[in-house]
Amino acid sequence: MAGQLVVLGFDSVEQARAAWALGRRLRRARHLGVADGVLVWRDGDGRVRIRHAASPARTAALGGAVCGGVVGAVFFAPVVGLGLGAGAGALASRLTGPGVDDDVVRRIAGHLQPGRAAVLALVRHSTEEVTAALRPHHPMVIMTTLPPDQERRLATVLGRDPAPI
Repeated sequence: MAGQLVVLGFDSVEQARAAWALGRRLRRARHLGVADGVLVWRDGDGRVRIRHAASPARTAALGGAVCGGVVGAVFFAPVVGLGLGAGAGALASRLTGPGVDDDVVRRIAGHLQPGRAAVLALVRHSTEEVTAALRPHHPMVIMTTLPPDQERRLATVLGRDPAPI
């Protein structure tokens, strides 16, 4: 299961970066499970900047290549093992589900004003500590794939009304 898409908007890039770093700490503490994440902002010149969390396909391919290389070394064919392992890892990643859709990222980025930012995350699980920790960063719920009542509740807990559509 890929998770629920949650898009949070921020009034500044600094707030979004702080929330992005907070997300990493919450994942390490096991309060937050994220299948994929994207930080997107529009700089003062109007250019859109995008930072992806580690690519699931790239991470799986690298892990597969390392495992394949080790197995290949045992059978005196490390190059073959690297190739097969990388391919198997990338394929396994593709079968487990996609990350945040690039079209959604572009659509959200197209609506950002200069100096504003958004965090897009495919959330697998979260605890109440996540919303409590995010609240000081003043995020606005831009959109989610949550049911409408849960989306409204999330916006209320974060302390801001959902963004108008």
